Amino acid sequence: MNPSALESGKQSVSHGEPVDLEYYFRVLKRSIWSILGLAFIITLLATVIVFSITPKYTATATLLIQEEKANIVSIEEVYGLDSGRKEYLSTQFEILKSIQIAQRVIEKLNLISHPEFDPDQQDEGFNFADKIKAFLSFLPRDEYRYSAEELQFIRKSKVVEEFISRLAITPINKTQLATISFVSESPKLAADVVNTLAEVYIESHLESKMEMTEKASSWLNERLGALKDKLDASEKALQNYQNQEQLIDIDGVKSLEAKELQELNLRLSLARQQLKQNEHIYQLVQQQQEDISSLITLPEVLNHPSLQNVNEALQIVRTKISELQGVYGPKHPIMIAAQSELKSVTNNLNDQVQILASSITNEYKSAKARESSLAREVEAKGQRFRELSILDSKQKELKREVESNQYLYNAFFTRLKETKEVGEFESANARLVDQALPPLKPSNPKKKLIVGFALVASLALGAGLAFLFELLNDGVRSIQDIESKLQQRMLGIVPLQKVPKGKRLPTRIFFDSKEHAFSESIRTLRTSLLLLNIEHDAKVISVTSSIPQEGKTTVSSNLAFALAQLERVLLIDADMRRPAVAKSFELPAFQAGLSNIISGTHSVAECLVKDEQSGIDIITAGTLPPNPQELLASKQFEEFLASVKDNYDRIVIDTAPTQAVSDAILISKQCDSMVYVVKADSTREQVIKSGLSRLMEVGARIDGIVLNQVDLKQAAKYGEYTGYYDQYGYNASHASSDQMSEAQSVKNAKESASA
Repeated sequence: MNPSALESGKQSVSHGEPVDLEYYFRVLKRSIWSILGLAFIITLLATVIVFSITPKYTATATLLIQEEKANIVSIEEVYGLDSGRKEYLSTQFEILKSIQIAQRVIEKLNLISHPEFDPDQQDEGFNFADKIKAFLSFLPRDEYRYSAEELQFIRKSKVVEEFISRLAITPINKTQLATISFVSESPKLAADVVNTLAEVYIESHLESKMEMTEKASSWLNERLGALKDKLDASEKALQNYQNQEQLIDIDGVKSLEAKELQELNLRLSLARQQLKQNEHIYQLVQQQQEDISSLITLPEVLNHPSLQNVNEALQIVRTKISELQGVYGPKHPIMIAAQSELKSVTNNLNDQVQILASSITNEYKSAKARESSLAREVEAKGQRFRELSILDSKQKELKREVESNQYLYNAFFTRLKETKEVGEFESANARLVDQALPPLKPSNPKKKLIVGFALVASLALGAGLAFLFELLNDGVRSIQDIESKLQQRMLGIVPLQKVPKGKRLPTRIFFDSKEHAFSESIRTLRTSLLLLNIEHDAKVISVTSSIPQEGKTTVSSNLAFALAQLERVLLIDADMRRPAVAKSFELPAFQAGLSNIISGTHSVAECLVKDEQSGIDIITAGTLPPNPQELLASKQFEEFLASVKDNYDRIVIDTAPTQAVSDAILISKQCDSMVYVVKADSTREQVIKSGLSRLMEVGARIDGIVLNQVDLKQAAKYGEYTGYYDQYGYNASHASSDQMSEAQSVKNAKESASA
């Protein structure tokens, strides 16, 4: 893809305008046969390769791996496995792909001797490393030589590596299922490998469980004996301690002492309360001991149980006397008897108070003695209790040791029994849900898919290459390229003429009635040039190009032919380095020309050659000078052009290429118009731009670009130049009338411009 198209595409996208899809379509259409050819070759090659590949078959089985094992007792701790962990299934999948399982399957099926796995029975093909070693065999080498055992080990390792590379374990999401797949050239072998792998995995699990059970049982037996000895020693130490300290443990060593101490504390508490009460009464009695009447008034004495009857009798007597005083006099016998009774009761009360005071003192002393005795007993009992607490702590420590040893012994004994029971109960952690069957169709290669992919990929590759070549091609092939890349106007296009190899294009092809498209393109160029220069008369027209072989001489000659149908025309060959006009018109090489005129050796009349068919006058390059630039930059060249302008309406000058020499730049100063010839899809863009810039720097008037040697038939297939120079069936009369019409149109345009 050319950069201008890419740039225009970017600009259209950035401004929200539609992308020029037609351009991309033309690029694809132009390269359609190349793309299809490349696609056909790649697809054919892919088909041959695919059908030459040995088909591979994939057998698949479904395996159930149980996380929760069907065991009566939990044995996970014995194995060191936690089946509840998420990593359990992943661990089992890795075990299925382990080298140990692979080796057992290989041995069971004898795959090490199978032609599909045995390295010695396989064709290794081209080995670049071996070829290099063979080529450098003349160099001294000190290689390590493997022994027979090492070579056998390497062979087995290669078989295992090949086996694992063909194996695939795929877990089924959110289940305990997994698919086991194996690829082989033999359908039966693929199925046998998958089924054998599942069997070996299950057997390996059972074997490992038995082995671990035996190891666990052996270890438990050893530990059980040691624990038994330790338990016996701890029990013996406890018994010896109890005998030594003479401890009797019914409900505890200090239980009896604790009860007795509790009872003594209770009795001591009661004695102290009693002592406190007696002490209070004792102190009151001691204070009033000399005054009986004061003692009687004390509430503690008066309310004492031993005095209550006496007090009641005293109150009765007093009441009786009070009643009798109202009836009898003091001397009455009844009153005397009553007074005598009162005295007797009072004396009895005093005696009882005396006795009570004495008893209170005795009770106080007795309570005090009892409290002191109980306090001593509590202190002694407490001391004994503390001694027993120390003995009990030691005994408890020995008991805990016995209990701990007993617990460990019982636990190990129970685990030993469980381990033996589990070892006798063989339960597998996996089972085959679906066995593998020999596949009926190969899994690889997927021929239709590969061929289809090759076709699509090759078409995409071809399209990509087409756009890449378009991008890398910086030639000019269309009107859009001239306008966008060169920033110039298009004067016309000249179609490509097929010429037999080794021959030149005929000079007078313009007059060939069979080459209507070519002559029509020259007439279009003539019309464009004349209409472009209506406002100023471009009498001297220079024709140049960027590099040689772009067809500038053909364009200049045929443009002169076309102009000669309307005006008087002089054709000058100013390319004095590689002149071509003389050869094109079949003039002799010694024909005097422009160099002779400028150098003054010949006159203009001597150098003019009349072409009878076209009616134009021709001045060839003449004798090749050693200094063409000096001649073209001389005053004589300017005077020569001035002298011939009056005799001709148009002067067409064929100049040297701009990138080869600077002759065209010197001539441009004497010209009114310049026509720049570009060979279609050939000359590089940068070369053309460089030539145009050199002319613009000196102020040359470049009227436009002529795109030469355009393949119209090929371009028409891709929608380019559609409608250019169609065959309208022109004959000579039509051509003459068209020429007259064109001449009249140009004349009218000039008159309008002058007016």
